[in-house]
Amino acid sequence: QVQLVESGGGLVQAGGSLRLSCGTSGFTSEYYAIGWFRPAPGKEREGVSCMSNGDGSTFYADSVKGRFTISRGRARTAVYLQMNSLKPEDTAIYFCAYKPTFNLCVLRDDEYNVWGQGTQVTVSS
Repeated sequence: QVQLVESGGGLVQAGGSLRLSCGTSGFTSEYYAIGWFRPAPGKEREGVSCMSNGDGSTFYADSVKGRFTISRGRARTAVYLQMNSLKPEDTAIYFCAYKPTFNLCVLRDDEYNVWGQGTQVTVSS
């Protein structure tokens, strides 16, 4: 059974950094994509970043390009989201999600079928 557990959220001042972790276990497919999402006005969830271990693709929302970096840990049991130059508008609960796929990842929440419980990020001005 696939399980995802997020950690690393917290309170930080604008301009600061946080690194979120998505601990993973029970993957049923050798190839998969992991996405990071957060709630957004008018949407249930907004795609922030994703990576696919099949074709090595990574994608970022325009709002976080140049500030956030997605990566996989050496043990390949965790996926990280390094968030730099944080802004108050980055405040949200961040969720990681999984989908079995060889292909490039997409920032659409309806493409993912397993979700973690979320971790709160609060950026003060």
